[in-house]
Amino acid sequence: MNFQQLRSVREAARRNFNLTDVAAALFTSQPGVSRQIRELEDELGVVIFERNGKRLTGLTGPGKGILKIVERLLVEAENLAQASQEYAGQDRGTLTVAVTHTQARYALPQVVQSFRSAFPGVRIALQQSAPEHIAEYVLSGRADIGIATEGLSAFPDLVSFPCYRWSHVVVAPEGHPLLINGVTGAPLRLEDLAAHPLITYDVGYTGRSHIDDAFNTAAIAPDIVLTAMDSDVIKQYVSLGMGVGIIASMAFDHGRDKGLRAIEASHLFAPNVTRLAVRRGAYLRAYAYHFIERFAPGFTRSDIERALQAEGAG
Repeated sequence: MNFQQLRSVREAARRNFNLTDVAAALFTSQPGVSRQIRELEDELGVVIFERNGKRLTGLTGPGKGILKIVERLLVEAENLAQASQEYAGQDRGTLTVAVTHTQARYALPQVVQSFRSAFPGVRIALQQSAPEHIAEYVLSGRADIGIATEGLSAFPDLVSFPCYRWSHVVVAPEGHPLLINGVTGAPLRLEDLAAHPLITYDVGYTGRSHIDDAFNTAAIAPDIVLTAMDSDVIKQYVSLGMGVGIIASMAFDHGRDKGLRAIEASHLFAPNVTRLAVRRGAYLRAYAYHFIERFAPGFTRSDIERALQAEGAG
């Protein structure tokens, strides 16, 4: 039995039994993954996966129990490596944070600056990606911490902490009719927005679900002409006159975003909560706790430790 066999089993379950995806995740070949799984089954004398020909189609009854043990073994192996590094050099290492562009660009800079002052020997690696990939990075151990607004609380093997609440704003070029309407004191309505082409985030990014929910509830079909995962890209196309933007409030700066104006929209769209997630049962080094306490100031190290060891959803 070896760790590559265990990782092959875990990734096969995580990736819907698609061996091509498993091979890509483990940087190996599909025949290699099949061989690792078969060798482990032979060694244990138990069939872990159901098959249709050479394709894996699901877990057997015994396989479901074995998968839980495999996951625990891999988590503890990774914890052992983290613990040895902690005792070898408490103030050195790499903290890997998987994060969306908006959080990396607008929410993290002060936290990272403060962290670097406290731990100058620790390198920070920011991995910018989509929320669903951020969850995968943390679950697989490729990232220590994940930060996003959407998706992280949906994974039972992640513990997520609410960090701060924020709302959306509407951005438009100076002189736009929506700004003129705002001068009259009338609050912005969804109907007003729907009368113009809209530019906002890709589905699954930066509170986009709350934008869609608001229009769906009002039975209004918005004309979304362009989407992006980057707030700066959205603002650029708004400045070109292609449409009205809906972006995160922290992504707008009155001094920096020349030629654009922001319109309050917290009454139109539900508030959003940015969350920080770590893998349940993970061993975190001291500097990781420090980072979490800075980004989620309502939680102490003891709070985080209790949550990491608890059973159930994060």
